[in-house]
Amino acid sequence: MDYLILMKSNQAYNSSQFDMPTDLQEKAKDLCWEFNQLRPSNEKRKKEIYQELFGESTDLTFIEPTFHCDYGFNIHFKGLAVVNYNCTMLDTSPITIGAGAFIAPGVVFACSGHSLDPKKRVEEGIGTSAPITLKENVWIGANVTVLAGVTIGKNSVIGAGSVVNKDIPDNVVAVGSPCKVLRPIDRVN
Repeated sequence: MDYLILMKSNQAYNSSQFDMPTDLQEKAKDLCWEFNQLRPSNEKRKKEIYQELFGESTDLTFIEPTFHCDYGFNIHFKGLAVVNYNCTMLDTSPITIGAGAFIAPGVVFACSGHSLDPKKRVEEGIGTSAPITLKENVWIGANVTVLAGVTIGKNSVIGAGSVVNKDIPDNVVAVGSPCKVLRPIDRVN
């Protein structure tokens, strides 16, 4: 099975941790380590690392350390993206970040998961993966976890500490664990 093709697809899949291309993680881990050690003023090298690490980034991609990801090539920034401190992206499937994204400290995007069956999880190493998509102008609050297969609609805001395990529609404030729509965004505050 060609896991690289599977990983880059927008389809959910099951895998065996014993067959995943962990050699592809080496480059990402080295680049994340280097990025996390840079002086804050070294903007030139930060931008070079973005170009080497990510599938897509722009001149309007801004990330604070520490940042960690599994592969990097599966992360796609489509425009302005502000990623605050201590973000982790487990990109075993594509993570697409629409333009105008604000991602607060401590956020986790987890495309990967494991089988619920303990025998399959432990003995067979069965894992799961599905893409994550943030549409345009999404704001993710501090310490939010976004799980595999989730799409967050344009202009929506996810409240701090939420666990997003289902799609969130456009133009809403959603909060909680599990995350649920609190109200539409129909007024400026």
